[in-house]
Amino acid sequence: MTDGKVCWLDLREAATPIDAIVEEAVHQRVDGIVVADAAALAGVPPTVRRILVCEDGAPPDDVSAAEIVILPGDVASRAELAKAHPEVEFGRFVEIVDAESLEEACTAARTERWSLLSFRDPTKIPLEIIIAAAAGSSGSIMTRVADVSEAEVVFGCLELGSDGVLMPARAVGDATALKRAAVAPVGKIELVGLEVTATTHIGMGERACVDTCSYLGKDEGILVGSHSKGMVLCVSETHPLPYMPTRPFRVNAGAIHSYTVGQHGRTSYLSELGTGSKVLAVDVAGRTRVVAVGRVKIETRPLISIDAVAPDGRQVNLILQDDWHVRVLGPGGAVLNSTELRPGDRILGHLPTTDRHVGYPIDEFCLEQ
Repeated sequence: MTDGKVCWLDLREAATPIDAIVEEAVHQRVDGIVVADAAALAGVPPTVRRILVCEDGAPPDDVSAAEIVILPGDVASRAELAKAHPEVEFGRFVEIVDAESLEEACTAARTERWSLLSFRDPTKIPLEIIIAAAAGSSGSIMTRVADVSEAEVVFGCLELGSDGVLMPARAVGDATALKRAAVAPVGKIELVGLEVTATTHIGMGERACVDTCSYLGKDEGILVGSHSKGMVLCVSETHPLPYMPTRPFRVNAGAIHSYTVGQHGRTSYLSELGTGSKVLAVDVAGRTRVVAVGRVKIETRPLISIDAVAPDGRQVNLILQDDWHVRVLGPGGAVLNSTELRPGDRILGHLPTTDRHVGYPIDEFCLEQ
């Protein structure tokens, strides 16, 4: 199975002008364009793979315009065609409707260079079985999906996900949405050491606990800050406390006005988060992953303001619940109780380089104080 996520765009039922969709696909670096007629591939530039899918098993007389041809049936059934066109890669199409066709799909996933799978039923259990059966194989599993929402599910199926998807292009914009869904959820950002300069008890206010749908690591949390250009890494509640059990899915994140980082680098106020929102989980090495929010608990609590300074002189502020059990992370994964922070202590943070407008980065003048 491949490491990256492959995006094939299906033009066979495109309703809008194909030229516009192809132009967008090229711009977004979609991996392949799928058509039913080889003649339609003539205008596709060489930067995009030209793919011919013949689900009925009847390819045209000449397939030389295609780089990949997908047909039903095993290798033996297309041996003559493959021999006549050694420059073309061939793969197998399987529609999974029962136990027998599921076994055929497992065989294809283990033996074929390309396996294009179509599932009759909405359950993803058959795909999980196929992904497990193909573990260690060198071929690629491509799964036909109806839309971007299904693509996101397929990419995450059994954590490994399908190697790629084939999605119909119904309009301009579909290629962009598909490529965005295919972006790996794991990345890396730069963390810096911040020096605490002051802590202040500021009285009552509302703070938010962010309860995610994932287990968070002992050295993992989310970035939170009063200003969009400076945030602190707030640790998850994975570390034992004397008076309550751990909550390995939770981050006691801070006052409701605070920023946090979500999917695609967009910021959100903690007050905006809710069930189904996405936030960026970050560990002390700067490794990131997108996690879903299950709920946000907003309650009135005493608050403490923590001021810190970055190596470049940038000022950073974080307002947390004023309680010993609320913690942030320091260099080396040190777990620091917020109420015990003193000037000179070092904590981990992130310094975004651009200002924000409705959560999106933008190069404009913006003063936060």
